[in-house]
Amino acid sequence: MNTNVVISLDTRRQKKDGTYPLIMRLGHHENTTSIPLGISIGEKDWDEQKRRVKKTYTGVSSITRLNNQIQKVKSDAMDVIFKLHESGVLQTLSITSLKDRITQKDARDSFFQFATQCEEELIKAHRIGTARSYKGLISVLKDYRNGKDLLFKEITYDFLSKFEIHHKSKGNGLNGLSVYMRAIRAIYNKAIKSGLVDREQYPFDDYKIKSAPTEKRALDGDLLKKIIELKLSDSDLCFDTRNYFLASYMMYGMNFADMAYLEKTSIENGRVRYRRRKTGKLYDIKIAPQLETILVHYVQQNTDSKFVFPILKRDSPALREKDIQWARKRYNKKLKMLASLCGIGSNLTSYVSRHSFATQAMLHDIPLTAISTMLGHSSLKTTEIYLKGLPVNILDNYNERILDA
Repeated sequence: MNTNVVISLDTRRQKKDGTYPLIMRLGHHENTTSIPLGISIGEKDWDEQKRRVKKTYTGVSSITRLNNQIQKVKSDAMDVIFKLHESGVLQTLSITSLKDRITQKDARDSFFQFATQCEEELIKAHRIGTARSYKGLISVLKDYRNGKDLLFKEITYDFLSKFEIHHKSKGNGLNGLSVYMRAIRAIYNKAIKSGLVDREQYPFDDYKIKSAPTEKRALDGDLLKKIIELKLSDSDLCFDTRNYFLASYMMYGMNFADMAYLEKTSIENGRVRYRRRKTGKLYDIKIAPQLETILVHYVQQNTDSKFVFPILKRDSPALREKDIQWARKRYNKKLKMLASLCGIGSNLTSYVSRHSFATQAMLHDIPLTAISTMLGHSSLKTTEIYLKGLPVNILDNYNERILDA
């Protein structure tokens, strides 16, 4: 570990009264910087060899207590350094970042301040959706705390349980609570990886995040066929809506944000190649004839943009996120019109194409591992959520086969 801390008298900076500031000199990656201790003494009162204040100093009532306080500051700094080293973070930090970790201990104890820092980092990484989720969580928790700060050590099983009760008492559902709890867990895990919080304090070993089963989102084959075979002119209000839905379905259930960012250069040699924005997973999808018709239409219509679909209108990540929100809202509204045209009674949303793709893949005996890969899931458990319930008519058919046998 190429990092050390030494208490020194900074004789380069003499004050008007002839004293010099005591500093903690930090060495890291062959660089040095100083951290002032807020104490100034005369050169004659400092023992450079023992790194202690001499008994000749008359500025305090107890020299022993002063020296103990100075050593505690150094010990606290070394504790931070050792934790960062053990977590594998230390070597990734610049000396300025390490200094910030040492000097801002109180700030680091604050869940709100760390969560806000995570939010800002997400915005810089253009992950606006997750940043918005963190911002919403911070707002809800601040309201729950009546503006009082929240420290990591206060986030216990008891705290999470009481927050759950508070959330339910306001008539809110389990799935909304699940979103908040997953965000708290994600931020807490980031804090552990950064060496800011001890793993022993982790509350989610005991507290289990709950969620309620959602309404089945997948369409069966007959309803999908109605959408595919619906005749619409270019001027029809649902023309783009139907095309977006089918394009999503035929590209492994591509989500709306990825469709918005799909570039024309991603279409090459009869394939669509792109990285999913949420996970960074690379997709390489063969273009079916009907998908090709849709893609060619938008490439030709949207000549002034590098993107395939005319969703993004502006340049900055934040404004593009607003473009997506606004376009998705219109898309979901028109999906209800499309459902009416096709005689579909269930709620049609931007997620239905993805869930329908997963369900149809399952019904065609595609292995679960393959479906998970196609959906871009990092865990089979996530895929199983998509496939949690078979359509009722499929179960009816299975039942008839059993009874007939």
